[in-house]
Amino acid sequence: MNTNVILRENVDGLGTIGDVVSVKVGYARNYLVPQGFASIADDRNVKELEHQKRQLARKLEKVTKDAEAVKARIEKVTCEFTQRASEEGKLFGSVTSMDIEAKLNAAGIDIDRKKIQLSEPVKSLGEHTISVKLDAGVVAELKVVVNKEEE
Repeated sequence: MNTNVILRENVDGLGTIGDVVSVKVGYARNYLVPQGFASIADDRNVKELEHQKRQLARKLEKVTKDAEAVKARIEKVTCEFTQRASEEGKLFGSVTSMDIEAKLNAAGIDIDRKKIQLSEPVKSLGEHTISVKLDAGVVAELKVVVNKEEE
């Protein structure tokens, strides 16, 4: 004899959060429900789950739309830096995510520097493409240009 339950936690070999699965009555009554891993899938709980899924979908859609708007603004901007450099094009300093964050803030785009995907500081002249990870998995490509300072 089986019963349907709604998973509230990921359960190995059974499913992920929000799944409605069929399990043995004893397994549900003695383990899943008391441990808080699941709740019985009656009409009220299923309707509540569907409502929560709709709310999350709307929220995700709004966050994605906002992130796409920020992405478009970031990709229009070119961050230009002028640094002292050697004859071979190596910078005496470097361009860090803090520098890029300051340029973006000056351009009116408020981005946390932790979202700027810079594996190591920029230490050479030229044009570089830097990824900026935004909400909802949206990634913007930022153009950074480093020019040589005239002496």
